[in-house]
Amino acid sequence: MDKTRELIKAIQNEAYSYNTSSDLDRIIDSIGDAKFVLLGEASHGTSEFYTVRTELSKKLIEQKGFNCIAVEGDWPSCFNVNRYVKGYEQMSSHEALQDFNRWPTWMWANEEIRHLTEWLHDFNQRTDRRSQKAGFYGIDVYSLWESMEEIIKLLEKNGSTELEAAKKAFACFEPFHRTPENYAVSAAFYGEGCEKEVAELLLKIKNKWDTARDQEETSLNLSINSLVTVNAENYYRAMVKGGPDDWNIRDHHMVSALEEISKHYSQDTKLIVWEHNTHIGDARATDMQEEGLVNVGQILREKYGEDQVFALGFGTHSGTVVAAEKWGDDIQVMKVPPAQPGSWEDALQKAGDGNKILLFTDKNRDLFGEFIGHRAIGVVYNPEYEQYANYVPTQISRRYDGFIYIEKTRALKPISLPVQIT
Repeated sequence: MDKTRELIKAIQNEAYSYNTSSDLDRIIDSIGDAKFVLLGEASHGTSEFYTVRTELSKKLIEQKGFNCIAVEGDWPSCFNVNRYVKGYEQMSSHEALQDFNRWPTWMWANEEIRHLTEWLHDFNQRTDRRSQKAGFYGIDVYSLWESMEEIIKLLEKNGSTELEAAKKAFACFEPFHRTPENYAVSAAFYGEGCEKEVAELLLKIKNKWDTARDQEETSLNLSINSLVTVNAENYYRAMVKGGPDDWNIRDHHMVSALEEISKHYSQDTKLIVWEHNTHIGDARATDMQEEGLVNVGQILREKYGEDQVFALGFGTHSGTVVAAEKWGDDIQVMKVPPAQPGSWEDALQKAGDGNKILLFTDKNRDLFGEFIGHRAIGVVYNPEYEQYANYVPTQISRRYDGFIYIEKTRALKPISLPVQIT
């Protein structure tokens, strides 16, 4: 009980109120010269997490020269948005989001993202940084079949000699009818995988296209889709075996994708990353480490140094959220119950009403270094049972460099799209 009171007092002393966009300026100042700014979320269905990240991203792009937003989404669908925001193709913001047709569609096909893409489009129209327009990219690993299709389209469009080799390599996947689970079982347990084919193809494409540049980022598009194909194949093989490998393959892939984007722009480019707290907050400050799990936040800190990475966590005490009870089910607007007693979110609420921002420094990190339950909501969620599965033991000030607490939150506003359930 004494530790709880000490934590609440520390929050009262160190946090400041968050009411307007200008209250985010201290975060921008604290970011300094970091190359990677990682913006988290405690769920995949909360409006405020998206709108606040949008405000932060605008400030980083306008004031600090950031020019890439990379999100926890599929590369092909996000690249369609990139075509829109960079003016490669004439379309509306709603049309740009039509490619997000695979469950869970609401993560990126929502009104909050539509407003962000419209702002990016307008910024790119007026900016003087013509060679460094702000882009929007997906760095996740799930789009195996979609990425293979994109590679074929790109090779056909450019009359590439690698086209027949690509078709032959991808024919290996045809018996599995776009079903990752079928491929995973066959590859993992029967040795009927396509690892060799896609690895050899990637090498051929990379050697030829690595130095290619064009106005519509064809080389980057081809490179990342090839990377997805190789890593997704590896991911699905690992998925059915259990253990930490599939998670770790996914997060290492995300880092590799970030590095490919960085190399495409220039080595000194600065990137904004939108992902769940479980990816951007350093895994070494949670119980993930005990399970052999790593994540994007940890890998980037270890590889580039802590001064080059700024991780911002997000959380809420209560409200509503968009989620589903089972994978592939219809989405619902669900109530987020008040945070569990003794949790990080509970302490934030008991420290006083209102939204809060905490910035962790050498002077105050020790005040928030004890392990405490920290809520995490995914695309699948059951509020009745959240106390058993939705709280991650966390050293908050080691996991993040700052934290934004929104006391009461609302569900995202999905855009109606045709849904393909997988």
